[in-house]
Amino acid sequence: MQRAPDTPSTETMARAWWVTGAGKGEIQETPLADPGVEKQVELVTVQALYSGISRGTESLVFHGRVPGTEYTAMRAPFQAGDFPWPVKYGYANVGKVTEGPEDLLGQTVFCLYPHQNRYRVPASAVTPLPKGLPAKRAILAANMETAVNGLWDGAPAVGDRIAVVGLGVVGLLVAWLASRIPGTRVTAIDTNPERQAVAEQLGLTFSSGSGADDHDMVIHASGHPSGLETALGLAGQEATIVEMSWYGDQLVPAPLGAAFHPRRMTLKSSQVGQIVPSRVPRWDYRKRLALALELLQDDTLDALITGECRFDDLPKSMARILIDGRDTLCHRVVF
Repeated sequence: MQRAPDTPSTETMARAWWVTGAGKGEIQETPLADPGVEKQVELVTVQALYSGISRGTESLVFHGRVPGTEYTAMRAPFQAGDFPWPVKYGYANVGKVTEGPEDLLGQTVFCLYPHQNRYRVPASAVTPLPKGLPAKRAILAANMETAVNGLWDGAPAVGDRIAVVGLGVVGLLVAWLASRIPGTRVTAIDTNPERQAVAEQLGLTFSSGSGADDHDMVIHASGHPSGLETALGLAGQEATIVEMSWYGDQLVPAPLGAAFHPRRMTLKSSQVGQIVPSRVPRWDYRKRLALALELLQDDTLDALITGECRFDDLPKSMARILIDGRDTLCHRVVF
């Protein structure tokens, strides 16, 4: 393992954000590397620059609302601890390689790692940022991966009429990507009027309510059961509704009466943890992440990062971000 010039010798401990109880968390001393990592042949040590808070999933984790049946499925790649808590959780970390193979040394990389100031992982777990992508924006990579996977599941076509219900980061990215397909008519829908300005910055047509039931595809990403009802009401004959929301332990009524059967609608789930089966012969997780990073090179996507705080401020800021931050999209943590 090589070390970048002017960097100190590797220490054994780092500082990480841990969820310690319902709505509680703190920064704790934690091992620099997860158990078992030191047995890997090629390792890199990364000094974190930024991380991103994924409000939807991290809010469920923060409040202990991950269902017991999904404890294994919902583990983050480098999670430490077990649900409900204490748990070190997160998956949007951008940093600089300070030790590792020569081809990675000094590079700025993305890693599906929690909020931690330094970490050591297998070299295969980091992806160098493409030239021209600012580190500050690269924290959106995991969200972009989710958006890509959702569109792979939905498989929109040229000229489709598409509605996206729920304009969090993922919903906005889905709508933005869909709008770049030639001939599509994309409507971005959210009950929060504050989302209109961001949607229009991305070149999207915004609506605060329901619309015509003539859509070929409706993508639901609001995280609220009422949004699913809205999505079903927008779907036309033979339409596909892609459900991208994850509700944790919340029961969700699905209004499958009325026009659902006469219009022969398809209600389809999408989850980023698995690549769409039709893409598996040609794609893997590393290629999908590289694609997500390439797609983030448009400067207009900076509009999705609406808050920022220092890492040391997380104990007093996280509750505000995850509970009261209705107008927050992606929140950036600065190391």
